[in-house]
Amino acid sequence: MTYEVKITKTNHSTISTVDFNNIPFGQVFTDHILVCDYTNGEWGQPEIIPFGNLSLHPATSALHYGQTIFEGMKAYKTSDGRTVIFRPDRNFARFNHSADRMCMPNIPKEIFIDGLKSLIDLDKEWVPNIHGSSLYIRPFMFGTDGAVGVRPSDNYKFVIICSPVNSYYPEPIKVIFETHYSRAAFGGTGEAKNGGNYGAAMLPTKLVQDKGFKQVLWTDSKEHRYVEESGTMNVFFVIEDVILTPDLSGRILHGVTRESAIQLLKEAGFIVEERPIEVSEIVTALKEGKVSEAFGCGTAATIAHISHIGHDADVYELPPVEGRKYSTFITDNLDAIKTGKLPDIHHWLETI
Repeated sequence: MTYEVKITKTNHSTISTVDFNNIPFGQVFTDHILVCDYTNGEWGQPEIIPFGNLSLHPATSALHYGQTIFEGMKAYKTSDGRTVIFRPDRNFARFNHSADRMCMPNIPKEIFIDGLKSLIDLDKEWVPNIHGSSLYIRPFMFGTDGAVGVRPSDNYKFVIICSPVNSYYPEPIKVIFETHYSRAAFGGTGEAKNGGNYGAAMLPTKLVQDKGFKQVLWTDSKEHRYVEESGTMNVFFVIEDVILTPDLSGRILHGVTRESAIQLLKEAGFIVEERPIEVSEIVTALKEGKVSEAFGCGTAATIAHISHIGHDADVYELPPVEGRKYSTFITDNLDAIKTGKLPDIHHWLETI
């Protein structure tokens, strides 16, 4: 089945009102959005329309039962003037993986990828041509049945919105191990990118922010013994030139930036271990001064340097960012690939 994208252009662009050097993250949006509805067991025609509010029934099932998923990816301007999207195929695969876990229909590639490319092509002037900036892309899907009842929705809406952004974490961040609340349980939805995972994280995040930290270091829900993620990012530690990151346990998001970073590090000959990491191992290494780097990685931030790590009443300061070998390697190489300064030998870029 083919899905031709219907396009209705806006008559009132807002791009002239935007200061691209000073954009609050996720608060400024492009002129158009893509929408597509799933009804009667099949996807309809995708449409690109002027940006505007969605109309919802008060009993919309997603509002009551949380059947909603999303993705995050970015588009960039290359040094030779092209507009590219970084690894949309991986986000497409993860989106449908999340859909499976949340008992939602898969989205066809023709709608997700081709629709996305049509949307970015229409709004490509919104992609910032400023170092460190990009166009953040947010595809999402939610159940739209107008009925109250705990069951999978029969109807769904798929939407893509886009937002020009500057750096997410411009400064190194302080984090602390969370040993009371949990992000994801064994057998839960931790590796799905669904809204409920993030809503449940807001209280514990606020509590640590009240104590002067920026984010939490999540630990497992059973014993709070093993490291899982940092806030909304995958996390890495460097101990005596060994790069450690938690393995994909079913409770950890399959990060596209994580996957890309690991591949680049291994190809460069660095030692990377994906395995269970005990909190006690990190704390002992911190006490002995053996942790040379710690950082989160994800689409929004790419690399977020960690400056301090808290555990119980203790706070450990890490070495300055300027001397960090591995996170700098990842940042420099990913930026160079995304902007066309290094050849795209992995075929990670989709040109619009």
